[in-house]
Amino acid sequence: MGMANKIPGVSGGIVALATGFYEELIVSFSRFDAIAIGYLLRGKFKALYRHVNGSFLLTLFSGVGISFFSVSLLLDYFLKHYPKQVLGLFMGMILTSVYSIWKDIERYRFQEYLGTLFGVVFGLGLFWLSPGSENDHWAFVFFCGMISISGMTLPGLSGSLLLLILGNYSLLLVDSVNALFFTLKDIASGNGIDWSYPDRKRLLGVFVFFTLGSTTGLIFFSKILKIILTHYKSITIATLVGFILGSLGAVWPWTDLSINTTDSLTLLAQTPYKIFYFPIQLDIATSSTLFFLLLGSGTVALLDYYGRKNST
Repeated sequence: MGMANKIPGVSGGIVALATGFYEELIVSFSRFDAIAIGYLLRGKFKALYRHVNGSFLLTLFSGVGISFFSVSLLLDYFLKHYPKQVLGLFMGMILTSVYSIWKDIERYRFQEYLGTLFGVVFGLGLFWLSPGSENDHWAFVFFCGMISISGMTLPGLSGSLLLLILGNYSLLLVDSVNALFFTLKDIASGNGIDWSYPDRKRLLGVFVFFTLGSTTGLIFFSKILKIILTHYKSITIATLVGFILGSLGAVWPWTDLSINTTDSLTLLAQTPYKIFYFPIQLDIATSSTLFFLLLGSGTVALLDYYGRKNST
């Protein structure tokens, strides 16, 4: 789930759903309530641990934390040196995830079509009309934390994709996480914290507000999620499908401010910030990007197959 939550377009909730512990996940999160606060204030930590299903959550978040940090370092390297290939991998994962979610809808009625249309328009609006730029203001970082946690609680809605659209993906899921990792590494070495690391204090502050926002969002979304999925499951999933489709431009591998018409297909789309195209020359970069697109698609397809097989 930690790996999935860092990849734009892939929801950690899908991993939980596919591997069979999604319901336990939501129930455990929803138990952070007044009873839990009462146990905490009275110092009844064992009762609190049992109430929130502590053994399950401790195991879960240990795995999430380990994969979260390790993937952050890998993404930092590959996004700098192989951006098209990484985006191709993301694109393949997104497309297959959308299909996996879509086929779970038993039948499309008018409200499902309307929900999908709304999702597409909303996704296009976020990406097309207001392309995000990096913003480290504490209030916006807190809001991004609330948004990003949705990928863990709601299957199909990728919190990291929303961060990519909002412009804070690298800041929150790569730079700030790496800053915390190297800070903990310095502490573990016993040599003290190396504050010469670029922007370390700022990035650690960003991480704190991002974590606070994520915690708040986790509690909030888990409270309302059971109600939404119980009463409006089909239309909710249909809306998510539309939203993800409308947001695909955020991970389109081939973008530039200027294109060579002899090497690319007719202009596909244009915003004030990006030009979208598809190359017609099958060079090494294009071939490798297509390979990773298929690899991402196949990975999610195998995960979906594994989950369905275990659920039967």
